[in-house]
Amino acid sequence: MHELFIKHQERLELALLHCKNRSYWSPFQESPSSKYHPEGARLKAKERYDELLGEIFPLSQPASIGLVGKEVSPYTQKELGIRYPQHSPNQLIEASKCAQKHWTRSTTEARVGVCMEILDQLAHNCFLNTYASMHTAGMSFMMGFAGSGANALDRGLEALAHAYKAMADIPYQTVFRRSFARGPVVRIDKHYHIVGRGVAVVICCGTFPTWNALPALFANLATGNPVILKPHPNGILPVALVVQTGRRVLAKYGFDPNLILLAADEADNPITIPLMENPHTAIIDFTGSPTFGTWIEENFHKKLVFTETAGCNSVIMESTDNYDGMIHAIAQSLCLFSSQMCTSAQNIFIPAQGVQHKGHRISFEKVQQDIIDRIDVLTADPKVAAALCGCIMSPRTYHDMNQLRELALQQNALLRDSVHYVHPQYPHAATATPMLVAAEFSNSTLYRKEYFGPMAFVIKAPNAQKALEQAALDAKECGSIASYAYSRNTTFLEEIEEAFLDAGASIGCNLIQHLPINFSAAYSDFHVTGLNPAGNACLTDIAFVASRFRIVQIKKER
Repeated sequence: MHELFIKHQERLELALLHCKNRSYWSPFQESPSSKYHPEGARLKAKERYDELLGEIFPLSQPASIGLVGKEVSPYTQKELGIRYPQHSPNQLIEASKCAQKHWTRSTTEARVGVCMEILDQLAHNCFLNTYASMHTAGMSFMMGFAGSGANALDRGLEALAHAYKAMADIPYQTVFRRSFARGPVVRIDKHYHIVGRGVAVVICCGTFPTWNALPALFANLATGNPVILKPHPNGILPVALVVQTGRRVLAKYGFDPNLILLAADEADNPITIPLMENPHTAIIDFTGSPTFGTWIEENFHKKLVFTETAGCNSVIMESTDNYDGMIHAIAQSLCLFSSQMCTSAQNIFIPAQGVQHKGHRISFEKVQQDIIDRIDVLTADPKVAAALCGCIMSPRTYHDMNQLRELALQQNALLRDSVHYVHPQYPHAATATPMLVAAEFSNSTLYRKEYFGPMAFVIKAPNAQKALEQAALDAKECGSIASYAYSRNTTFLEEIEEAFLDAGASIGCNLIQHLPINFSAAYSDFHVTGLNPAGNACLTDIAFVASRFRIVQIKKER
């Protein structure tokens, strides 16, 4: 058994146990507190980050054809100046193909052990990853450390555990004995070989560059497939750090480092489509916009495609026994990372007659105003707002906000405008608080799509039943990754459950103390169902890994 598998076996077995039980667990440190880390770790990481700026990123890959890199920090509005090796898609894929044979011939334990070691090494690099995530994705420091660090590692380990489980069910060899037509017993030795399907291209998103990339990376790598990571043009650095670590571990233990490659590009010269179109690309993992994700699903159906895109996540209010907690939970979801999360609430359905609270009815107008007021409280202090909202990653988000604002003003529907707050550490940071727009219930064409960024709609529904019907229909036809409902009515809660089961969409009910409500927990939450337009893959079920390899058998009669 491979030495690295033995080294990490206990952690792997715990991951398998918690995947089975769907319980809380994390082997990675989520807190950046100095009591959990070596002395000076945070400062040293900041110094390492500063040293990378304006330099060529130290990554030894097959001979490059140039350098690329135009990342701009959402905090400083300055280019990072980091340059990365540029390669042609064919060059990357050829290097991947050459690396696969030895890797796919190795044992399951060897591959999984190396992957476990890569995860372990990445865990020691969380502070540097935090600064990389801040200055590319726009995360706050805390979200960068937890969401792009420990939580992403958890998702990577979760996928790796499922991959091991799928492969462990297949024996390396067996002896088949049978007598044919009353003849002598025939003995056949059968050997079963797990073979990866081929080159895997992982297209990473800009706002969560590692959270979605790590599950795809380890699901592919563990099952015998070389991986090319294609980062967002403004989110190269966090992915490059993963590639750098992975290549170093692979080389140290005798494997071709080209099993993990970085495909960096720039927005005005993208290489995503050529990478996917190459006939040797067998697997595509995509996280990003619904439009491009749908196009990939429709145009590459002969390849194995896994997508996670987006949807119009709803909030349905009917009744609550903790009104203040409900208002706070919803407002916080709208503020968290400026709603640049696929689990952020967007469409807030409030019954025209209001919401029941402990035998009293709270009017629609008050519920609407209380949400606005709570957002104001959460974002009043720039220091608190900075930690909660982070920065806007893409200028495209401001463009979309400006368009929605103009439309809302024309219709006298702007309930709360988004405002810029001055970040206490970075005066030029791209910041924005949530914008709330009133939407007519009948004007579903307006809100039946994702608005990526701090934009949300307050929708006056005829009643709670109609709100549920519309939210479930939107999830089924337009996609939803995480919706939310508040009701103390047992019958109505059962109707909610049935409606979202029919829609193939997940929903959280009466989430208040679970803050933030849009947190997705590895080993416990199934992220995306694959049953609605928000994506065809799930992080992480067995289907996410099982089809990434095939079994070749060799039979020899004695």
